[in-house]
Formats: sequence, structure tokens, C-alpha cells
Amino acid sequence: MALYFIGLGLNNEKDITINGLEAVKKCDLVYLENYTSALNCDKPALEKFYNKKIILANRQMAENDENEIIKNAKSKNVAFLVIGDPFGATTHIDLWLRAKKEGIKCYIIHNASILNAVGVTGLQLYKFGKTTSIPLENDNVEAPYDVLKGNLSLGLHTLFLLDLNQEEQKFMTVNDAIRYLLKIELKRNENVFSEKSFCVGCARVGSESQAIKAGSAKDLLKFDFGKPVHCLIVPGKLHFMEEEALNTYKI
Repeated sequence: MALYFIGLGLNNEKDITINGLEAVKKCDLVYLENYTSALNCDKPALEKFYNKKIILANRQMAENDENEIIKNAKSKNVAFLVIGDPFGATTHIDLWLRAKKEGIKCYIIHNASILNAVGVTGLQLYKFGKTTSIPLENDNVEAPYDVLKGNLSLGLHTLFLLDLNQEEQKFMTVNDAIRYLLKIELKRNENVFSEKSFCVGCARVGSESQAIKAGSAKDLLKFDFGKPVHCLIVPGKLHFMEEEALNTYKI
């Protein structure tokens, strides 16, 4: 009996790897994490393609001490499907650690993550600094601004992962993230971010309908990036090849 952590990639039901699909097919129970990101397909599409009933797992189910996922993995083969890569979110590492402590055999099947897929912008991955998230409820949150400040001081790019609430169908947009940073700048006045700051807005990366636009914060605020999931990048010091690549996305 075992617990399989299976990355689904970023787009739809077909992004799963062959190893991942084979693991799903031999599992007795299949859970889909439903709180860190979203695919460009619905649960019925996944169930039809994998030929398995899928149980949606919210954050409480995955993080609860009385964890049914771990409990079931003691006597059954259980799949835990993760959008992107299995270890792209800290909460999944926590679930893996707790399963290991319970003596459950764990298997990890990796896939594409937003952390590497943003390379499509032309920005060099090794030049990204600390990644941070902007929560939906952010009135008293300033940590993302501090991360940006620190990364820029080192000439590094900053990737902002934007929050969502699947159950309430709430998703933070690129535009929301820019407004958040401008709000904190107005409060702090430390010349970290302004309407003139060069930004890259991304939506649905890895899908056929992905949208990537580069320009000033002011210009990106006018653009409708459409359906989720969105992320925002504020580049640091640019190499000439990065500049050339970003020019292809200029708004």
C-alpha cells in the first residue's frame, strides 16, 4: 500500500506523464488537491480521461491531523494529484512528511510547474530570486513588497504567485497584484514599485490560450488577462537576450 504524489502539469487532463497515468490507474482512491491552483479543465474531464472517480481535497482535508488521505493510504493505494509539480507547495511536503512518519511508502512523480514554465517569458530561471505569494486578503500584508525590494537590490527577478479560492471561485488577477504593490508603495514610499515599473503579466501558462504581456505597470493595468491562473513577474537586471525575448511580448 502506498501514497502516490502525482504532478498534473499546468494545462489539462492530458498533461499528466505516462508514469503518472499508470500510477493513477492502479490506485484504489484518487484525490485532487483543490486549493493551490487550477487546471484548464474540469473534474469530469479528468475522471473520463483517467477512468477514475476523483475526490476533491480542500486544504482542510490535506492538512487536518485526522487525515483521511493518510488513513486510507495505510490499507490502499492512494493517488494525490497536484496541479503543477507535487512539491511546488509547502503543504504537500507537509503531507508527504506525515505519511512517511506513519510508515507509508511514498512515490513522487514530477511534472511541469509554474516555477520553471515562466522560462517561456525569456527570463533566465537562475536569475529569479525568492518567489512570493500575494493573498486575496492582503490589507495588512506587506511581505511580498519586502521580497520584491530584496530581490531588486540584488538585480534578481521576482515571481509573484497569485492567490485563489476554488470553492468560492475567487482568483487574483495580474491587475489586482499590480494595484496591491502600488498600494503598499504609496504607504511605504521606498521607491520599490511605481506605475513606470517594468512588469510581465502571465495567464494560463502552458495552455493554448496563455497570455503573456510585458510593459509598464500602468500599461498592464489596462490589459484584461482573462481566465485564471495568473502570475506577475517584476524583472531585475536584464541580460540583452532577456530584453530581446521580452520585446516579443511588449504590450
